Amino acid sequence: MPQPRILLVVTGDDFGYCPKRNQGIVDCFKAGGISSVSLLVNASAAKDAADLAKRHNIPIGLHANLSEGIPVCQSLRQDSTLVNERGFFHGKMGFRQALGRHQISMEQVELELRDQIRLFRELTGHLPHHMDGHQHVHILQEVREVFAQVLSDHKIPYTRVPVEPGLHSCQCLPAHLKRFYAQVEKDALDSIPVFRRCGLRWPDVYLGLTTVGQNMSVSNLQRTLSHALSISSCAASNPEERVVTAELMVHPGYPSHPQKGGCGEGPDDFSQSADRQHELSVLTDLSLLAMYRKERVQLCAFKDL
Repeated sequence: MPQPRILLVVTGDDFGYCPKRNQGIVDCFKAGGISSVSLLVNASAAKDAADLAKRHNIPIGLHANLSEGIPVCQSLRQDSTLVNERGFFHGKMGFRQALGRHQISMEQVELELRDQIRLFRELTGHLPHHMDGHQHVHILQEVREVFAQVLSDHKIPYTRVPVEPGLHSCQCLPAHLKRFYAQVEKDALDSIPVFRRCGLRWPDVYLGLTTVGQNMSVSNLQRTLSHALSISSCAASNPEERVVTAELMVHPGYPSHPQKGGCGEGPDDFSQSADRQHELSVLTDLSLLAMYRKERVQLCAFKDL
């Protein structure tokens, strides 16, 4: 077999969110569409997800969550800066706004992250193979320093740096998403020196912001992978062709039942959307899997990088 040009980790996020998401992710893994998962330990079906990962030997990491549902740490469920008056996290944008107003305690962020790692270990029997952030909270200002130190302390080697080649030239994103992703990119770039200082690693290329939901198609995945392939080609002047590492973030599954799932407040629109099954269908499309073989893209887990 020729050497692969790309080692690609395809990570199914939000594992544990609900039984239907869990089943869809497992089906996607068994069909060869994903090669890794990120577990939400405060989600309603987290234990079921951990058991499924063990049963099917699915490489699993931690999807650190500071924005949706209820804290894992009991002492932070009331009268903490991480929750609102109802005891829930502030939400994707609410957390960012509170952080911008300097209303989030980094000591409490650290407590919650360490408790999520503890619960992950209880559920799976081992430390995470990688750790990223639900809704990209791990790269936010101040949080990134705490996050990186916690990973370093636990010797968790891999994380996610969501800087996607071709993001700004993508025509399929609405204006509000482009603005949000531009901020995600800025936060990610600002996180790199912090992550490097703590000895963390991440793949050469990140993909997935421009291919979420209905924007995912075989042609769009080919387009995003072409950026990684171009890096591989540029490095091919060496006697031994360089192997580029990449991560593709995806959210496959079956749509959540309206009354079943979530992290304490029920499943959100994102999880109930038919987009989840659309992603599952695209990721297991035989033409996509054939393209991987043709372009020498080898799916793998973080531990294989």
